Amino acid sequence: MKTAEFLQALDREGRLLAAAAEEAGTDAVVPTCPGWRVRDLLGHTGAVHEWAAAFVADGHTSPRPIGDPPELDGTELVAWYRDSHRRLVDILAGAPADVECWTFHPAPQEPPSPLAFWTRRQAHETAVHRYDAEQARGAAPTTIEGEFAVDGIDELLRGFHARSRSRVRTPEPRVLRVRATGTTDGADTAGSADAVWTVRLSDGPPVTVRDASAAPDAELSGPADLLYLALWNRVPVPHVTGDGSLVALWRETSAIG
Repeated sequence: MKTAEFLQALDREGRLLAAAAEEAGTDAVVPTCPGWRVRDLLGHTGAVHEWAAAFVADGHTSPRPIGDPPELDGTELVAWYRDSHRRLVDILAGAPADVECWTFHPAPQEPPSPLAFWTRRQAHETAVHRYDAEQARGAAPTTIEGEFAVDGIDELLRGFHARSRSRVRTPEPRVLRVRATGTTDGADTAGSADAVWTVRLSDGPPVTVRDASAAPDAELSGPADLLYLALWNRVPVPHVTGDGSLVALWRETSAIG
């Protein structure tokens, strides 16, 4: 996907998140985020938006902590979230393509682009939390487009869980396959319509490649949109074959801090 497409997704997902939060009310429970209410969801996501926007706008080249959200609630909190989201979209839309700033895993294109990184990362951040807000509202969630979901799975596996901070580890080498079915990806195996990742687990960070080159101990599969949500621990994994303990390992250790 191109940076402009991620920007469109970020714009759309943030608007949907705000609308769902407003309809649910800030005191509504968020069932996909245990212990959170909608006010916590808005505060977290808006603070992340402001954090990301500052890297791009101010050219920060080293890590900075995420700030605290304001002490607002109700309609004022929803309005603050909308403002934070709008500022982020506007900053990303107006930033030069060669902007230099800190990122925390590889950008989705070559040569690496911090602008592409932050636009992609915030699009997926917002999409997952939009789903959370819609769950709090109680209505059917908005569909996640297949190509976007495949990209989000790739970012999670080859971005987040390639870092030393990943806790998805096993004492002995194991192989986990992740297969998004019914996609138009077709880049993994000739004639296949599936997007496939092979995740090699060990006592170090997982190593993931986009292929089906090794026999897996377990395979997690399903339509891209559901698999995307499952790997972010929002819904059960649609289909599992092989060693179910690796699914439990993922569920218990894959949370992103």
